Amino acid sequence: MKSNSARKEYSKKRASGGIVDTIKTIVYAVLIALVVRTVAYEPFNIPSGSMIPTLLVGDYLFVSKYSYGYSRYSLPLGLPLFSGRIFFHQPERGDVVVFKLPTDTSVDYIKRVIGLPGDTIQMKQGELYINDKEVSRKRIDDYLYQEGDGSVIPMKQYIETLPNGRQHRIIKLGDSGPLDNTPEYQVPPGDFFMMGDNRDNSQDSRVLSAVGYVPAENLIGKAQFIFFSTDGSARLWEFWKWPFAIRYDRLFRGVN
Repeated sequence: MKSNSARKEYSKKRASGGIVDTIKTIVYAVLIALVVRTVAYEPFNIPSGSMIPTLLVGDYLFVSKYSYGYSRYSLPLGLPLFSGRIFFHQPERGDVVVFKLPTDTSVDYIKRVIGLPGDTIQMKQGELYINDKEVSRKRIDDYLYQEGDGSVIPMKQYIETLPNGRQHRIIKLGDSGPLDNTPEYQVPPGDFFMMGDNRDNSQDSRVLSAVGYVPAENLIGKAQFIFFSTDGSARLWEFWKWPFAIRYDRLFRGVN
């Protein structure tokens, strides 16, 4: 039979081994999560209304990191281990993309790809022109835009059809806003021109000093689907309100 001291020693070793195994499990889980986040999918949330009606404030979505290949910004903290992109696949016109803001790479933006390298982009009287051709837009029912104070503003809503046939909804207050008449933009080689679907409330590539052209290296990934959405009516500690704040109709909806 084992002596008391032997049993105590065995118990200590067993406890020590259990702690080590737990630490290993946590480390492995963190490493797996980092790998998935780096090469496959990364979660993002929508903090502003610049992509309404496609994306709403409070939407949480997954972005596929592999869609356009990988750059330094695919890595945690944007570690500068290499330059440019590897396994690059060019975005298609109409893709909804998360990217690093060219003027401040600590900030993530989400917009729609409107212009490809070499394209000419211009807004005239609220109408979008790509390579000197007017982009088709069809008026549909007004979009009821809800302000933070609860008031509702009807906004003009259109289905826009890009030259490659991709369709998406946009909203506008009118056609005489500050960004409805612009100079002609010539998209440089290797760059992309991004715009928000909430055309009169989006700081995007039309504002060269704030956003401008987006280099391929700055692309993080393609928005794929919404996995959670809340209307913001429940605070974190108000758990009894959570079920009523969730937008159930938006869960697991693809991003078009």
